[in-house]
Amino acid sequence: MEGAGYRVVFEKGGVYLHTSAKKYQDRDSLIAGVIRVVEKDNDVLLHWAPVEEAGDSTQILFSKKDSSGGDSCASEEEPTFDPGYEPDWAVISTVRPQPRHSEPTRGAESSCPQGSWAFSVSLGELKSIRRSKPGLSWAYLVLVTQAGGSLPALHFHRGGTRALLRVLSRYLLLASSPQDSRLYLVFPHDSSALSNSFHHLQLFDQDSSNVVSRFLQDPYSTTFSSFSRVTNFFRGALQPQPEGAASDLPPPPDDEPEPGFEVISCVELGPRPTVERGPPVTEEEWARHVGPEGRLQQVPELKNRIFSGGLSPSLRREAWKFLLGYLSWEGTAEEHKAHIRKKTDEYFRMKLQWKSVSPEQERRNSLLHGYRSLIERDVSRTDRTNKFYEGPENPGLGLLNDILLTYCMYHFDLGYVQGMSDLLSPILYVIQNEVDAFWCFCGFMELVQGNFEESQETMKRQLGRLLLLLRVLDPLLCDFLDSQDSGSLCFCFRWLLIWFKREFPFPDVLRLWEVLWTGLPGPNLHLLVACAILDMERDTLMLSGFGSNEILKHINELTMKLSVEDVLTRAEALHRQLTACPELPHNVQEILGLAPPAEPHSPSPTASPLPLSPTRAPPTPPPSTDTAPQPDSSLEILPEEEDEGADS
Repeated sequence: MEGAGYRVVFEKGGVYLHTSAKKYQDRDSLIAGVIRVVEKDNDVLLHWAPVEEAGDSTQILFSKKDSSGGDSCASEEEPTFDPGYEPDWAVISTVRPQPRHSEPTRGAESSCPQGSWAFSVSLGELKSIRRSKPGLSWAYLVLVTQAGGSLPALHFHRGGTRALLRVLSRYLLLASSPQDSRLYLVFPHDSSALSNSFHHLQLFDQDSSNVVSRFLQDPYSTTFSSFSRVTNFFRGALQPQPEGAASDLPPPPDDEPEPGFEVISCVELGPRPTVERGPPVTEEEWARHVGPEGRLQQVPELKNRIFSGGLSPSLRREAWKFLLGYLSWEGTAEEHKAHIRKKTDEYFRMKLQWKSVSPEQERRNSLLHGYRSLIERDVSRTDRTNKFYEGPENPGLGLLNDILLTYCMYHFDLGYVQGMSDLLSPILYVIQNEVDAFWCFCGFMELVQGNFEESQETMKRQLGRLLLLLRVLDPLLCDFLDSQDSGSLCFCFRWLLIWFKREFPFPDVLRLWEVLWTGLPGPNLHLLVACAILDMERDTLMLSGFGSNEILKHINELTMKLSVEDVLTRAEALHRQLTACPELPHNVQEILGLAPPAEPHSPSPTASPLPLSPTRAPPTPPPSTDTAPQPDSSLEILPEEEDEGADS
């Protein structure tokens, strides 16, 4: 299609803008349009314009009415589009594109207010293009300009993303990011910046072994400084070099199936039920469950009460020993006494192992010396504002130190990793006995020790599962986070690492942990706790137009501002909402413990294809470098039925 001074080289209909922040898009929030690539006056433009559903898209050429024109809406019957928020805000766009004056229309032109969403951008102004993950609603592309703003996401309801990328590759070099296979960096064909660009995306300056060492010493600063390096890359432009040849990189892959419409987007979870939490379990109520021989009775009912209301503070010292597996729910009082005597002897034998090491021996034992130094440093700054640990000569600090060093003797392979002192501190505060606190801590570590493994595979898997749950609960929020380079949920890393220890006030952490230790209503309730927090902050994140750095900053500022009862209530409601869904995908059922784990589909069952996935670069959660999705970590979908011809 040609006109005076311009030529349309690509045109695709069925490309929509989703303009609502609601979880489920209604008809009024979808703006149908046509995407075109146009050669005009020695420039190449990418243009999107809305089109009336009943109109003929072939008649609408590269055109857009001047916003300063007089009659921009000829029809009085069509109501003005009102998305319910500031019109400059789009679901995944915080920066509106600058309007371009176009050629006069030769055919039917969009005359309704939807025309204000039209945009044109020169290909030379593009900085990067992000593709959506296969199997997550309609396929979409997010275009980021050199100025750092995102254009409105283009949702291809009839396919066509691959075809568009192939056309763009005629005019641009599209270099796949080494950290995220779905992010393409855009360079002009004559730019030499491509040959030097990949090092800008590296998360660390050191090799992986040094990174592991840094992470073991300080997982928090290492994690978040690395993540900020990723987000800052998307904010800063790569400056092209004046000389040099461009690297010979392949065009975007064309052997992936176009995701198209996916059935999971149609799964209706139903209304979220109302949940009311109960009062804490008291000593009197606990005593009613103790039988004649000291054996606890009606244990499932007792656990359910702890889950719904927690424990009164005076009861925690006894009840936590059962919740953490130190004492058996089925044992008698005499059996418990014998067990404690045995475990006391075992503890002091392990403690003697490191206590008997002389200073000369320790100088030749770099591992023990490293553990001791790291523990002493961490203990000196753990919960020092708590009265139980305040003061320079506080005996509680000595107990923390001794228990953690003894744990290194108990678990040689894992040893000590920063963050463990955060987990031990509340336990020692409640138990107030060195031996009992040690074995309760060991029970807790049985649940979370994978979080501290050097490979970080457990953390990667948890972040992947968290994103899977959030995708089912709120796909629109996931699309927004993905569009803002936050789709990996890296800001949740600390939450999962130490079970929200630094997010809630100290008394609330005690309540949260004892509820999670019940194992009710199923496994991975801590992931639903994370979903509940994100659900509570959903409107703030989406309606404030936050970018990736602002999202990270906002999440970090939630520390000590959350109500544990509100979060637990919402987490339980989310669980009930999910379990009530008859069409819940099988891999989501696995996470909730509603179905047995399926057989792994690949040699890497923990790999995740999620955008900016943390499963590719240990030990922190940077973007993924995999190029092919793994079915075990993605939503369960029906076989694709879209005609491949729609993608041409």
